[in-house]
Amino acid sequence: MEIVPIADFRCPLKTKFGIPRQSGIVGSLEGEIVLRKEFRDGAALRGLADFDYIWVIWGFSENRKRDWQPLVRPPRLGGNAGMGVFATRSPYRPNPLGLSSLRVTGVGDGVIKVSGADLMDGTPIYDIKPYVSYTDSHEGVRNGFVDANAWKEVEVIFPEDLQRSLAAICGGNAVETVIQLLSQDPRPRYQDDPDKVYGMNYGDADVRFSVKDNILTVKEIKELI
Repeated sequence: MEIVPIADFRCPLKTKFGIPRQSGIVGSLEGEIVLRKEFRDGAALRGLADFDYIWVIWGFSENRKRDWQPLVRPPRLGGNAGMGVFATRSPYRPNPLGLSSLRVTGVGDGVIKVSGADLMDGTPIYDIKPYVSYTDSHEGVRNGFVDANAWKEVEVIFPEDLQRSLAAICGGNAVETVIQLLSQDPRPRYQDDPDKVYGMNYGDADVRFSVKDNILTVKEIKELI
């Protein structure tokens, strides 16, 4: 079977660093699914505006390592414990495909506006299907190792002057969204150097921060040229 991208994803996150580890975690993160020219037929999206959520099948286009791994190390387990790839959402799969449930905020002219995505800008989209709650939602189910390993957010200290700088560069709800992104602690699980300053690109801004004792402090906002 040969599959081709039908659309491309657009959002302020231009690199993998800082992307939410699951869809829906950062609800204020907005993005757009832009249909490619050959699929931009108005009839293709007819009726989609009547759904609140969609399933999106997409590609791990920035995977540098193409070989799949039968045993992976999920971030939720600290990056140290092994788990079977098919019991995780690791990008290192036999077929590098992702699946996300996204909230629909608008539909029109070959574009689907969404929120809560866990995709970076430029991600290829391979298919779109409506989310239907009576079959897609299941209550009282087991969630494997996820149930016993709650994700711990970090406290974010974001000085007001730096918030104003970010707002001036990116506008909109950038401050709220960046705080939500940072609270998930975007660092790789194996890194815990309190003196290291990390950078997360958001739109035209480089957000510089450090983390110590479960407290993330924004140090600087630089405008990207």
